[in-house]
Amino acid sequence: MDIKNTIVALLIMLCLGCKQDTSKNEGATIKTNYLEAYNSVLNFEGTPKSKSDRNMLMFSDQGAWFAYSHPDSTAAYGGFSGPFLMTQENGVWISRCLAALQITDDAGNAIMDWQKDITYQNSDAGKLRQTFKNSSLKIDQELVFMSGHTALARTTITNLSGADMNINSSVAGNLFDVGIQISNENNYVKFTSQKSDAIGYVQIVDEAGELSLEGTSSYKINLAAYSLQAGASKEVIIAQTFIFPEYSWTEEQKKIQNVQYDTVLNVVQNKKEDELKVLIENRKGNFGDDKYATVLAKAHLTLQNNWRIPAGELKHQGLFPSYQYEWFHGFWSWDSWKHAVGLSYYNTALAKDQMRAMFDYQSEDGFIVDCIYRDTTIEAHNYRDTKPPLSAWAVARIIEKDPDMAFLEEMYPKLKKYHGWWYNKRDHDQDGLCEFGSTDGTVLAAKWESGMDNAIRFDASKILRNSEGAYSLDQESVDLNAYLYAEKLFLSFLAEKLEQTEDAHTFKEEAVVLKKRIQEQFYDEEDGWFYDTNLDGTRFIKGAGSEGWTALWARAATQEQAEAVKDKMMDPEKFYTKVPFQTMSKDHPKFDPLNGYWRGPNWLDQAYFGVKGLRNYGFDQDADQATIQIIAGAKGILGKGSSIRENYHPLSGEGLYAKNFSWSAAHLIMLLMEE
Repeated sequence: MDIKNTIVALLIMLCLGCKQDTSKNEGATIKTNYLEAYNSVLNFEGTPKSKSDRNMLMFSDQGAWFAYSHPDSTAAYGGFSGPFLMTQENGVWISRCLAALQITDDAGNAIMDWQKDITYQNSDAGKLRQTFKNSSLKIDQELVFMSGHTALARTTITNLSGADMNINSSVAGNLFDVGIQISNENNYVKFTSQKSDAIGYVQIVDEAGELSLEGTSSYKINLAAYSLQAGASKEVIIAQTFIFPEYSWTEEQKKIQNVQYDTVLNVVQNKKEDELKVLIENRKGNFGDDKYATVLAKAHLTLQNNWRIPAGELKHQGLFPSYQYEWFHGFWSWDSWKHAVGLSYYNTALAKDQMRAMFDYQSEDGFIVDCIYRDTTIEAHNYRDTKPPLSAWAVARIIEKDPDMAFLEEMYPKLKKYHGWWYNKRDHDQDGLCEFGSTDGTVLAAKWESGMDNAIRFDASKILRNSEGAYSLDQESVDLNAYLYAEKLFLSFLAEKLEQTEDAHTFKEEAVVLKKRIQEQFYDEEDGWFYDTNLDGTRFIKGAGSEGWTALWARAATQEQAEAVKDKMMDPEKFYTKVPFQTMSKDHPKFDPLNGYWRGPNWLDQAYFGVKGLRNYGFDQDADQATIQIIAGAKGILGKGSSIRENYHPLSGEGLYAKNFSWSAAHLIMLLMEE
């Protein structure tokens, strides 16, 4: 351990031994150990230059459909940047700073130079915090989410001048042109949108103010002037609410009126502390270095920022793939299965609802829709395809950590129906091996169904009709059938939990048959690799890709086959790159990470399947080595500040495509937690 890590470890040990009581309410104590040790793991600094500016990271919590950043310019100082509203369109900023504090003396002169006097910006999983200080005043500002509808911003003004000060203060906001108008409702600032049914409110908690409007896009609340004694402090708490009509504004308003800020903060902080504790203290022993705890804290906060409560067409809470990319404001099926597994390590309640969200739209025949959205006037649900069958894996992982029999009884018949759908709708020649396909007869949607949209194995694929609304590609895919093999074993496990012994036995028997088929049809002895084949199983569709190790993840390969696949995975000229286990072999002529979404980039889900596949066959040293190199090679995963990305360039390590990506974060948790 180097000197830096030694110092960090000592600080953490000191922190673990203490508790800090910052509450005015008896019994409300914040535990600050891991939150303090792993603060500011993401850099939320940024002021939007326009309503559509997505260059900065954004902080959200409690499943809220809005988010904030730390300001980095005078246009937003005095409060927090935003909020960024995911309540309308596919995300827009309503303002540079919707509730900016302004402080003047009796002569109307500003007492605080926000740009010059900023001294501190900090965040953890529970709050944003910033401090401004000069010779006269210290201003501390915090923001915490009270609920999925309301954020509370507390400003504490402290007189440092050594003499009494007369202070005049106000809160003001100016809107971007986003189709939202301001009005006065019972002395609250109300925001009504032409493009969303969510209603917004800004109010000062426990304090009267004089509200004035300037047209329909600006407001100002003048607070009563006061004299602040030397050394004394004054608090101003601002509530910002954005609430959908399926929730009660009356009930939310009552909660705001009765709120105790410290109690809210302490409840949130303790919840985050407990979640981080579970992750950090239960990571795999080989990853005990503090830098891996930082990765887990970053992954945890990444998932938190993408969390959304039910609204509109989304009937259960779940996670976006990324708020940062405008077309990822929905739930996807195989993303959801992966998110749920990551969440299962520390929040099984959210993991369960993430599973329910997609099954809310299960068809009578068992089909699961590819993706669903809150507002289908912006984008319709995609019924053209589904995604690879990993749902039973996710439910099994949840049940292993939380043996909730009611949840299992709810999900099992749905999982069983979905599993059967593949054989009813995606087995063109009825030989027990399935193909990816589509409901609309297009090759494009069939490629989407694989989840690996433009993988080279589909370059020459054609579509075949199975029945009305059911089409298959003219090839049988090794990853699909490996997933189905694993799903049979997971379904057997779940059936045994429910004491459905006949089902458990049937799934095990089917798995035995399928395992042998996978080993015989998809494995090329000459190449030492698993490939897709034509429907007859007489020709390999070559071009080594990450689908080649799914048989190892599913435990469907022989030991000898796994050894050969492992050798190619660990070959620096093939898959053992700077960020190992990318989506296709480095030595293939079509390898092109910058111009090929699935033609070379490293997706951390595929890298995880590779690492887990190695572990399944006893190659633990290789798996540990690969995990270390994946995390070290992918720029921005280690250390504080940078976000976790959608995928990575396997040779340079550069992050590619969307920032703050959920399944990447979920699979980092799996890589560091699973044996």
